[in-house]
Amino acid sequence: MYRYHFLSCSPSEVMPATHFFLCPRMHDGGEIDVRASYTAISVASLVNILDFKLAKGVGDYIARCQTYEGGIAGEPYAEAHGGYTFCGLAALILLNEAEKVDLPSLIGWVAFRQGVECGFQGRTNKLVDGCYSFWQGAAIAFTQKLITIVDKQLKSSYSCKRPSGEDACSTSSYGCTAKKSSSAVDYAKFGFDFIQQSNQIGPLFHNIALQQYILLCSQVLEGGLRDKPGKNRDHYHSCYCLSGLAVSQYSAMTDTGSCPLPQHVLGPYSNLLEPIHPLYNVVLDKYHTAYEFFSEE
Repeated sequence: MYRYHFLSCSPSEVMPATHFFLCPRMHDGGEIDVRASYTAISVASLVNILDFKLAKGVGDYIARCQTYEGGIAGEPYAEAHGGYTFCGLAALILLNEAEKVDLPSLIGWVAFRQGVECGFQGRTNKLVDGCYSFWQGAAIAFTQKLITIVDKQLKSSYSCKRPSGEDACSTSSYGCTAKKSSSAVDYAKFGFDFIQQSNQIGPLFHNIALQQYILLCSQVLEGGLRDKPGKNRDHYHSCYCLSGLAVSQYSAMTDTGSCPLPQHVLGPYSNLLEPIHPLYNVVLDKYHTAYEFFSEE
């Protein structure tokens, strides 16, 4: 059971009650950060128990975690980080509130985290790491389906105020819309509809170069994947390197119903992995099975 705690806009400011946000704690006595927000929202979405009461205020909290660099931090006033950027943006998409963050700025920050080694670094001025093939790769792949919102943000400086109270409204691909207030919103559909959408633009990162880093630098010939050469293989990096490989292979797709072309897969076509649902990091056919099961009346 996730416990929600109030967090004020600033530790040094005295703010009205309406400026407090609901954000979940990882566990009793644990951290309050974007990981907990994503975990609660993604699990609740997947098993179809996400409602307005659980979603209320989470998007506002995540929006406040976006830093001056463009990435998302674990909490307000902290450093932008690849894992938190994924968690924050994925949670916002599942809440249908992706417009609450500055997407052009986020894209710029993530794109520049792909290093000369072809892999992604998790933070500015850090070494690349195989696991960020997914955390950063999936985060920027999300934005290929959000270009309508990106374009709108680029063309305007937010005609609506950023959400911060009861009177706030948000910028969306359809213009200024009232803040959601109904518990009847079908939140599970947001994740389902997102994966059905075709990419509106090609890869915003070098997808073939990322595959090269994963296969040549992160792969261990005896089996398993790792952070980088010189590091040991482990299950964590094996999972997220493979997930990042799948994301990069399918990132050039414009039609969700077809398979990647050979030129989008580094090496023999037998290297092609099964597609995943990047918001949940679940193999796509397993996601559809879960969605159908939990959608039944």
